[in-house]
Amino acid sequence: MAMNSNVTVLSYNESLLRKSDVDLLKGPHWLNDTIISFYFEYLDADFFKGNDLYLFVSPEVTQCIKLCHQSEIAIFLEPLLQEKRPSFIFFALNDNEQTEYSGGSHWSLLAYSCPEKMMFHYDSSHGSNENQAMDLAEKVLKFFQLPIAGRFEEAPTLQQNNGYDCGIHVLCNTEQLASYAGHYGKLRGCPKVTPEQVQSKRWDILSIIEKLRATTRPGAL
Repeated sequence: MAMNSNVTVLSYNESLLRKSDVDLLKGPHWLNDTIISFYFEYLDADFFKGNDLYLFVSPEVTQCIKLCHQSEIAIFLEPLLQEKRPSFIFFALNDNEQTEYSGGSHWSLLAYSCPEKMMFHYDSSHGSNENQAMDLAEKVLKFFQLPIAGRFEEAPTLQQNNGYDCGIHVLCNTEQLASYAGHYGKLRGCPKVTPEQVQSKRWDILSIIEKLRATTRPGAL
């Protein structure tokens, strides 16, 4: 008997993963907001536990910041910045222009480096999210009282070879950039992720979910 796709597989801090979410990791599927939010939360709570250098902004909050008026950005960013004073902020960005529902067709990563006073955009399909990234970068830089002129850079990024792995690239890039920044105190110069990292990432995340599930209420993957 087939399992209901809405059954809960894992409840992890603020994330609730259902079977339909986890199944996206098992095949050639575009990742949704839920999976990306979960992995950002995992990076913060487990992988980089206790490290206040980083702030990982979920797709939902990124979308609100992207579409809100400049005067309203503080509503979303200030509560996050009260918890920690990060040197590096990572935004999971997509091309959805609607406020009523989640979605979109392409993910990319926008990162703010406080030491470098720069916004870096990592897009695995070069140019696809450039306009959205520049709009968001300008808002965030203004929030930090910085001009966008000379402070936005399209960073060298491994390009995807299919139409569905953009979210996987975002997660690989985020993890690698944060690790690099922790060692070198900057984002510029971080090596590009490898095709092998991208290829294995879905199964890596499934393994993480299984290990976390084993410590909480069991649920089938």
